[in-house]
Amino acid sequence: MDKPFNSLEQHFHLPRIREVDTSRPFQWLRMGWSDMRANLGASLSYGLVLAAIGYAILSYAATTPYLFTAAISGFLLIGPIAAAGLYEISRRHERGEPASLTDSLRGLWRHSDGMAYFGAFLAITLIGWERMSAILFALFYGRELPEVTHFFRDIFLSGEHLSFVLAYMATGGILAAVVFALSAIAIPMMMDRDTDAITAAMASLRAVAVNLGAMALWAALIVALVAAGFATMMVGMIVLLPLLGHATWHAYRDMID
Repeated sequence: MDKPFNSLEQHFHLPRIREVDTSRPFQWLRMGWSDMRANLGASLSYGLVLAAIGYAILSYAATTPYLFTAAISGFLLIGPIAAAGLYEISRRHERGEPASLTDSLRGLWRHSDGMAYFGAFLAITLIGWERMSAILFALFYGRELPEVTHFFRDIFLSGEHLSFVLAYMATGGILAAVVFALSAIAIPMMMDRDTDAITAAMASLRAVAVNLGAMALWAALIVALVAAGFATMMVGMIVLLPLLGHATWHAYRDMID
């Protein structure tokens, strides 16, 4: 079972992956909270900007149910690159360096080439998911869609469209799992070690495979906290997004030697 991963490590010169306890994600959140409190102004600035962008996207998609659901799930897909500035704050804070908003932006600029490649991958994935979402709605639903305010009740919760719900959740779930495995700790690694995007993605895949239980819990916590942010009309995201960003840095530091 380890042979494919051993070959992967040799080909991409991956760092050693540490195995962590399944409950470790709760510690990542605690450490992320500590980072956020220590750099409150810079962290909340990112949270405010990202929450505002998210709100604008959801407002635009509010009249089109398939766009609205794709936007919500797509928010999770682009999260790793959106939180890059927060990783830089945690990286600098860990080293005892200044970690202001300006300092973090300089860090982003220094790693702009690698992040551009990874950002392009996530953008293409998001566009692909939007198209797949539209196709699934056309194939399985076909009728005039209800307004967004009644959409989840009439489609997802009524039990009358089970084949559509299953197909939509399965397609979105598989795509999300692949993106999560490739990006869980890739961007923090790129910012910390100046590695290329492909090597960082392969290291992330290996880290998820070695720590499957912990990373499954981490994925569930991310989904739950992001859902809580959406439930507050993005207001909660101002705090929750920085918390998750800083915690992701500690996930990287825990698993990558």
